[in-house]
Amino acid sequence: MKTQQTNTTTGVIPPKAKFRPLAVNQIDVGGFFGPKIDVIATTTAKILLDRCMKARMLEQVDPDLPNPGIVIPFQHNNTVTTQMFWDSDFGKSIETAAYALNRHRDAELEAQVDAIIDAYGRLQDEDGYLNSWYQRIEPGKRWTNLRDRHELYNAGHLMEGAIAYYHATGKRKFLDIMCRYANCIDATFGPEASKKRGYPGHPELELALVKLGRVTGEQRYLDLAKFFVDVRGEEPNYFDAEAYARGESPEDFHFSTLEYCQAHKPVREQREVVGHAVRAAYLYAGMADVATEFSDDSLDPALNALWEHLTERNLYVTGGFGPSKDNEGLTFDYDLPNDSAYAETCAAVALVFWASRMLGREPDARYSDVMERALYNNVLAGLSDNGSQFFYDNPLESHGHHHRWQWHRCPCCPPNVSRLLASIGTYFYGVSDDEIAVHLYCQNKTDLQVAGTSLTLTQTTTYPVDGLVEFGFHLDKPTRFTVSLRVPEWAGSHSLCLNGAPIEAKADKGYLRLERIWQTGDKLSLELDMQPQKLFANTQIAHDQGRVALLRGPIVYCVEGVDHDAPLNCYVVKDTASIQTTGSAFWPDTMFLDVDALVEYRFDEALYTTAPPERKSAKLNAIPYYLWDNREPGEMLVWLRREA
Repeated sequence: MKTQQTNTTTGVIPPKAKFRPLAVNQIDVGGFFGPKIDVIATTTAKILLDRCMKARMLEQVDPDLPNPGIVIPFQHNNTVTTQMFWDSDFGKSIETAAYALNRHRDAELEAQVDAIIDAYGRLQDEDGYLNSWYQRIEPGKRWTNLRDRHELYNAGHLMEGAIAYYHATGKRKFLDIMCRYANCIDATFGPEASKKRGYPGHPELELALVKLGRVTGEQRYLDLAKFFVDVRGEEPNYFDAEAYARGESPEDFHFSTLEYCQAHKPVREQREVVGHAVRAAYLYAGMADVATEFSDDSLDPALNALWEHLTERNLYVTGGFGPSKDNEGLTFDYDLPNDSAYAETCAAVALVFWASRMLGREPDARYSDVMERALYNNVLAGLSDNGSQFFYDNPLESHGHHHRWQWHRCPCCPPNVSRLLASIGTYFYGVSDDEIAVHLYCQNKTDLQVAGTSLTLTQTTTYPVDGLVEFGFHLDKPTRFTVSLRVPEWAGSHSLCLNGAPIEAKADKGYLRLERIWQTGDKLSLELDMQPQKLFANTQIAHDQGRVALLRGPIVYCVEGVDHDAPLNCYVVKDTASIQTTGSAFWPDTMFLDVDALVEYRFDEALYTTAPPERKSAKLNAIPYYLWDNREPGEMLVWLRREA
């Protein structure tokens, strides 16, 4: 980025640039992610809607159908049932379907989505309110329990689904429905004395309102997002007052502390990631969005401290976080167990959202490196190779009993991972007035506006099979702007060429920045070193002491029992062990690793003995972590035993 300078006339520092993502209909993705989007478009999107229907979600939404009543029992001291969240599942499933339709127009899928949208239109109250639980199951109780019952969270996911459907199909009906609901929320919540000072118990609406403001041009939606960020955690605490109003005590809260929902203190005072992992990352993503839209530097100290706390003390090597099943979230620093890791798929998805929004004001590889790590590992593992099964939690070690679900009692993860992967092209670039930042590498073609001119940018690559990425430019006219290319932290070296000749570019926060007058026919190429690497954990992570993990490019590797004769913890990898890259007939265009190792064995079956085990040479066959549990059931291990 250019050094920020003070305007000598006014003495005011100009606001930072705003780097906005592309819309899904601006980019055509091929390469590594193209086939995955195709699977979602042809298979997963239909599965999501069909399983929502089978769960009886449409019966709750459509006032023309008999009321299903309580289908899923209450839990957490009769506080919640996952049935309260059904609108969010529909919202994310519609969003996935929208991206599928953008990829492959499908009349049957489109008609199914239109029917659901029509049902929401019939359900909507005259004042715009729209929540199937409070309209059909518990009428008369709207806005009485924001802390627990996901009322505003549901609204956010429906809004995001409506925006995606509008971009993909051009149809405004759902978008108009959700604008009316946004207007209802805006009339209810705000800083005015006549309005409630409440905010989402489960953050997400903040992200949706920023998207809605961008697509409609309505400033009040952006202002409402900022209000929800600013008011969170202020005293007197809204959630405590709300509990008293219900005739309850705040001490009756099932999770005991408002750290669970990040409402324990105002956001600008927060410095450590606490509580429910998904809620946390959604909140921080909303904070980053607000910081970008309002050039609000007052959020930076909190955002920077929270990012460092997560990535330097609490992030799994696969880009997942939140080790505990009990609160689906954080425990204490360096607590990163492997076989019991929760690392919810939704949390990794939310981390991608947060990282991408931290890139809203400037390219910085601290954020895009983590975004890439989470995406290629924890996120991708959440969807099976054939697009029909899903991981909710993502351990880094399995004894053969952990497998993907067809569905889940709380089906938040299936549509969440699907909507992210189906819209992955929108995370590749950030575009400001005079700069294009390339955050992720994958074959694609995109049409965009930069520095007042139209640009068709092509990216040609087999990444992450190899590290060569080539860019082609087609412009209306020669134009000066900056192209910034990320050099990942894992890349041992790189080379840059312009029109076939080596070139040097300024390195700034992990990006190579090249400012020049670009013209049609220009070719820019970046080559990254993709040699496999061994990773060693901080010694304060007790579970990884004496262990090593394998990395090639953005991909973390694991070993599976199906490829090996001995139990996986019998293998030992020396620090000097050779690692070779190889292919596989089972997964073409995917790189695997052959690792020299030792295997320990015994000739007897004694439970304990004074004689050490024997050792012999062996080979470990490592596959990308995201591909595990796609073949035969069996063991899996990321952190391998090591020896100096």
